[in-house]
Amino acid sequence: MPTLKVTVGERDRLDRRTRSRIKAAQEGQDLEDAQPVLNFESYSALSRLLSPKNLELLESISDHGPESIREAAELVDRDYKQVHRNLTELESIGVIEFEGGGSGQAKKPLLTYDGLEIDIPFADSSDNIGAAAP
Repeated sequence: MPTLKVTVGERDRLDRRTRSRIKAAQEGQDLEDAQPVLNFESYSALSRLLSPKNLELLESISDHGPESIREAAELVDRDYKQVHRNLTELESIGVIEFEGGGSGQAKKPLLTYDGLEIDIPFADSSDNIGAAAP
């Protein structure tokens, strides 16, 4: 499993990187070593992914491999509905995926990546992410 690179407010740099990779692919270069990137527009959007509850869920999935959302909720000692909402959000950004879930079958949460690499450059951050001054 690859590691997911998580960035904040780097849309221009990512667009340039994407255009360069498209050109390389058109020229026949092998791009299999490409690291997937998830970009957030702001620190507040990133903080949703990195909330203590989400990180606890991801760690529990990694350590225990729960067979269902209910089992994941029991592992973190939280309400099923809250865990379901958090896992659904993590699925929507591609950090986890569900296996099963058809015909009364439990949905098993699976990690999509073996880790997260957080890249937060501070140069020009005020232009890119609109962070409030401390």
